[in-house]
Amino acid sequence: MDAFYASVELLRRPDLVGRPVAIGGRGDPTRRGVVTTASYEARAFGVRSGMALRHAVELCPQCVFLPFDFDEYRRLSRRFKEAIAAVAPTIEDRGIDEVYIDLSHVPGIADDDGRALAAEIKRRVHEATGLSCSIGVAPNKLLAKIASDLDKPDGLTIVREQDVERLIWPLPARRINGIGPKADARLASIGIHTIGELAATAPERLVAEFGASYGRWMHQVAHGRDDRPVVTFSEPKSRSCETTFDRDLHPRRDWQELAATLASLARRLAGELQARRYVGRTIGVKLRFDDFRIVTRDLTLPQATADVVQIRKAAFECLARVPLDRRIRLIGVRVSALVREGSPPASAPRRVAPVPSPDEPDLPLFDPV
Repeated sequence: MDAFYASVELLRRPDLVGRPVAIGGRGDPTRRGVVTTASYEARAFGVRSGMALRHAVELCPQCVFLPFDFDEYRRLSRRFKEAIAAVAPTIEDRGIDEVYIDLSHVPGIADDDGRALAAEIKRRVHEATGLSCSIGVAPNKLLAKIASDLDKPDGLTIVREQDVERLIWPLPARRINGIGPKADARLASIGIHTIGELAATAPERLVAEFGASYGRWMHQVAHGRDDRPVVTFSEPKSRSCETTFDRDLHPRRDWQELAATLASLARRLAGELQARRYVGRTIGVKLRFDDFRIVTRDLTLPQATADVVQIRKAAFECLARVPLDRRIRLIGVRVSALVREGSPPASAPRRVAPVPSPDEPDLPLFDPV
């Protein structure tokens, strides 16, 4: 979906169409908070998701800031997915505003590389929601994801295997979902800036620079190879809840407020897990300090739980392991290694090499406090 939250708000505020609009916080840019999403007009000024509201104001003083309404976003999310399912039911849900669709078994799909069906999906989504979406049609999820971003908003891009060199290789390496800022900077330091340059690099060099798993993966995806199936159901791996304070808290003078907030987050998180009938073994906390440094700590329990007392106790134990030497801007709680309540106990988790897949399923974050 195109700038989903902002587009939903513009349905209710047509007078703002064509103006820079950002969604975040409570719609008050003078308060502490971050941009959740921005319209394409705001993005032209450099306003981006995750950016501090105050910085967004500096970049675009004329930007209109609106509070978020997650109930409405979820309602329209359900509607656009229902519209897709009516014509292409094999869907992998990737969150509130994105899906993968397996079209390989749709009759006649090879006749025009899926163009007609994709256009029909766009029409149905607009009819159901009043919103536009951008679609990429490709042989696999990797290329479809890249293609969906090539012609936003309201785009439709077809990428065939023979198009990879012409359409994909000139793009920056960071356009590959799974190559983040740190990996991109490291690639640049060895003279690799585009996907084509990455594809031309010997896999042995990438393995030497990034390790066996990640290096081989980079070489494969640079050539447009991806064998991940469309997964129509997967259990969530984690659930988290966090809040940004209106002012930076001093770890000693503001301890009561800090502790009360952590306890409140643990209580809300436990309630949500219980409502969904999930339990988890690993409890963690996240802190962002006033210098924007982020620190996390976690603790694995002997048994999975959704009990508020156990989650709160573990969260405070994690907090006690963090050197509180600066003011605190944000605090969060996370429960991971989730399983369904009543599932057989799993063996202790093993530490394994990270797999560079960007698509680990995760329950949506709580609405910001």
